[in-house]
Amino acid sequence: MSGTAETVTIDLKRIMEMIPHRYPMLLVDRVEQVEEGSAVGIKAVTMNEPFFQGHFPGHPVMPGVLIIEAMAQTAAVHAVHTMGADAEGKLVFFMSIDNAKFRKPVEPGVLLQLRVTQTQVRGPVRKYRGEAYVGDTKMAEADFAAMIANG
Repeated sequence: MSGTAETVTIDLKRIMEMIPHRYPMLLVDRVEQVEEGSAVGIKAVTMNEPFFQGHFPGHPVMPGVLIIEAMAQTAAVHAVHTMGADAEGKLVFFMSIDNAKFRKPVEPGVLLQLRVTQTQVRGPVRKYRGEAYVGDTKMAEADFAAMIANG
């Protein structure tokens, strides 16, 4: 991308062209903002999610690791978008997760906003800071690294 400010919205069809995840592991419904150093993804959390059957019956809560996965998928969309043609046909793999904190449970019936900010790029490795919100309430946060690799 050029040095000029650009805000892009990416729909579900395009997300599925950019990253290989599919139901039930595709955890981003759209990316509302993609800019040079950040992105904002949206996950509509519904009672139809398969993990709610066992996590937890009678008190459904989205597993924290899946919240981090949703942030990472948003970061993968950001990475593929900002790399352009260089990223076509490549995969984005987790390398590390640090400083994960789960502040409040995410329950069905909410829009989970996934805010990711790129903090470092070194060759094929990208580092991000992710935060998940419902409205103005921070639900979870983590720092993570990913590597862009041939598929």
